Amino acid sequence: MANTRTELPIIRTPTQNGEPSPFSKVAVIGLGLIGGSIALATKKKWPQALVIGIDDKTVLEKAMLMHAIDVASDDPMLMTEADLVILAAPIKENHNVLASLEDHVGGEAVVTDVGSTKREICEASVKSLKRLRFVGGHPLGGAPKGGIENARPDLFSERPWLFTPTESTCDESLTKLRTFVTGFGAVPHVMKPDEHDRMLASLSHLPQLVASALMHSVGSEVGTSGLALTGRGLSDTTRLASSPADIWKDIFSTNSDNVGAALNDFIETLEALREDLSRGVEIERVFASAGTWRNALLDERDKSRKQ
Repeated sequence: MANTRTELPIIRTPTQNGEPSPFSKVAVIGLGLIGGSIALATKKKWPQALVIGIDDKTVLEKAMLMHAIDVASDDPMLMTEADLVILAAPIKENHNVLASLEDHVGGEAVVTDVGSTKREICEASVKSLKRLRFVGGHPLGGAPKGGIENARPDLFSERPWLFTPTESTCDESLTKLRTFVTGFGAVPHVMKPDEHDRMLASLSHLPQLVASALMHSVGSEVGTSGLALTGRGLSDTTRLASSPADIWKDIFSTNSDNVGAALNDFIETLEALREDLSRGVEIERVFASAGTWRNALLDERDKSRKQ
């Protein structure tokens, strides 16, 4: 990339008050729920930072009205002087952007992503990036509905933010990112990409599959008239069933081995329960175990909020 400086078309001048940000120019590629919330959180915590939003025109207009970004463009060339680039598009799109990122971003900017799987993009970063400094990332914050219109600055408050450095990761880049997301109220954790994908297959990817399959099965069986009679149990259990398939297809395809293994274990449990419906021995065992693990989940969540 040439060393010529590109003047950014600043639409809104950043506030000069407030605590200095670890990064002065933050480019967010993809302003959906997560990317939009990162932009809003950055403007709230680090008002001095210039936030550059890269997306299509319709999304950018919404982001500007929400005061989430200072610069709006669908041209990646406007990221030239960014010192932090956040890949917040769907997983496969992030991979495509990563491949040509050094054509658009100068210097030794830090690059991170927000994808739900880490092995493939971390491997791709080693092959694609020679100058830019990549650190895999995954904020565990979400909402029932996606899109910039549902973004909010407190989405990551008291929520884990996972980082997956590799052997080539710069320690300084990781330190700055930890400081950056801690400013959002997030709790940073560091793990290996393999460990991340194995753990998230059970913690996130399997629950999504189960919720969607359950809602599909029940809805197909009872229809809309039957659903009118449902209690809170079905509604609470299937909260994730409204998630968009296009995003989750990428997640499953880039973690199919771990998700497949987690799904096999779950199917074994279901089959054991089906064979024991008349006796109830297995039902007692699974319910007792589930209650214990559910209490442990709530206890761990309370501990993390008090830290």
